[in-house]
Amino acid sequence: MLTQLSVQNFAIVRFLELDLHQGMTTITGETGAGKSIAIDALGLCLGNRAEASVVRQGADKAEISAQFDLSNNQGAQLWLQQNELLSDDECILRRVITKEGRSKAYINGTAVPAAQLKSLGQYLVSIHGQHAHQLLLKPSQQLSIVDQYAAHPQLIQDVKQAYQAWKSLCNEKELAEQQQNELAAQRQLLEYQVKELDEFALQPGEYQTIEQQHQCLSHSTELQQSSYQLTQLLGHDEQVNVLDMLGQACKTTSQLLELDPKLDAINNLLHEAQIQVEEATQQLSSYSEQLDYDPELFAELEERLSQALELARKHQTNPEQLPELHQQLQHQLEQLSQQTERFEHLAEDIDKAWQQYLAKANKLSKSRERAANSLSKQITKEIHKLSMAKAQCEFSLQSDEQFTNANGIDRVELLVRTNPGQPMQAIEKVASGGELSRIGLAIQVICSASILTPTLIFDEVDVGISGPTAAVVGGMLRQLGKQCQVLCVTHLPQVAGHGHQQMLVSKQQKKNETITNMQALDTEQRLGELARLLAGDEITASALANAQELLIKD
Repeated sequence: MLTQLSVQNFAIVRFLELDLHQGMTTITGETGAGKSIAIDALGLCLGNRAEASVVRQGADKAEISAQFDLSNNQGAQLWLQQNELLSDDECILRRVITKEGRSKAYINGTAVPAAQLKSLGQYLVSIHGQHAHQLLLKPSQQLSIVDQYAAHPQLIQDVKQAYQAWKSLCNEKELAEQQQNELAAQRQLLEYQVKELDEFALQPGEYQTIEQQHQCLSHSTELQQSSYQLTQLLGHDEQVNVLDMLGQACKTTSQLLELDPKLDAINNLLHEAQIQVEEATQQLSSYSEQLDYDPELFAELEERLSQALELARKHQTNPEQLPELHQQLQHQLEQLSQQTERFEHLAEDIDKAWQQYLAKANKLSKSRERAANSLSKQITKEIHKLSMAKAQCEFSLQSDEQFTNANGIDRVELLVRTNPGQPMQAIEKVASGGELSRIGLAIQVICSASILTPTLIFDEVDVGISGPTAAVVGGMLRQLGKQCQVLCVTHLPQVAGHGHQQMLVSKQQKKNETITNMQALDTEQRLGELARLLAGDEITASALANAQELLIKD
């Protein structure tokens, strides 16, 4: 719950520090005194948008700090733990707004985005404004009320996820249908290209081998002649050849070696040269014998080279890269085939996703129907206490697949009958402003009791209510205050008298500036304030006696 609120230089507040307690606290004061300022300041700590205009005239910045006791608030503790901001059982929210409009937010002393204040705030405080009952006229709000009362967030989340999954598949199919013609043409081209390369079947490295073979066959005559001449020169010419000369050189060095051992290395080199020339002569002779021009093989090689060059030209690549290109095109064709196969299965997947969505949506509908029936009975019971003894409220639920959206397949309409004998009609058609206010208040109290947010704030929600009805409203809020902390800004003494505590907002003017203060009232002061609310500025004995009757002390 909220234990302390500190406000500095906010609007017409110079400094304000409030210690707050469990139960129902009422806030009263003259019209225009600024009864809602503390709530507006707290709203900034809960992530509301900040503007430079909230900074008090003449001040550099406004600063608001709110301290909460989390000892019984597991939701807030879990949020803080998940965001690594947990600090024992207390939580301090702080907001600083400069006169230039810049804003800084803090949770337990750590700077955070304002959005995190709003995210955490939902576990700390629920604020009901004086115009909240106007939202009852919106169908979306009526559905939200039923969901709020039903307290089935997991069902709502399941339906949203199922809807998103189904919608995503539908979007995928729509996009696939738009791409089908383009993909079909692309696939046809790829199939032709891959088939052509399959038939040619050029292997990695094959082009280089063919090119080399083709070159050899193209110069086979030249190779035969040159190799024959070289063989003769090396060792087959009977008159002069290299082997004979090397043999003579080896014989001479062997003889000289006996005279000078230093010639040993030269002798070895000459003998090695003789051996290598002899091997070269033999291999060259064998090579010459194997050279044989094959016109059929040459024609085959010529044809394959021509095909490779033609395919390379068509694909704008080098002949050596055709095998790699072949693999790439095959991979692209496989991917297109998978897309086509995926498209063929999309209809089946969409149907399955739709059935899953419907199953979850129907489950949510049943939960909403139970909640709507129970809530209708409770609201009818409560408004009977609020001077609408013959009225009846009903949340009418219609489930239809045509309503399909992320919130399910339901439409909720709040129907009201204010007088016997009249048909049930939509609330906006039959309820007056006062009746709408009372119905809205009853809904807020009932739903707030079911959710039990630690701190509930009602900002003049009793507008349009007076007399005995106001006393009933006060009793409802006091009963709610036994379950959680309730702060209520009110102008009605019948409501203010039901508070466990009461605070007075006053406005003073000093040296051309206006200052708002808020103070806690003791019992005697409360009686005086209740009497003022009853009788105005001139407090009479009868007004004090009446105030004594209004002050609830149980």
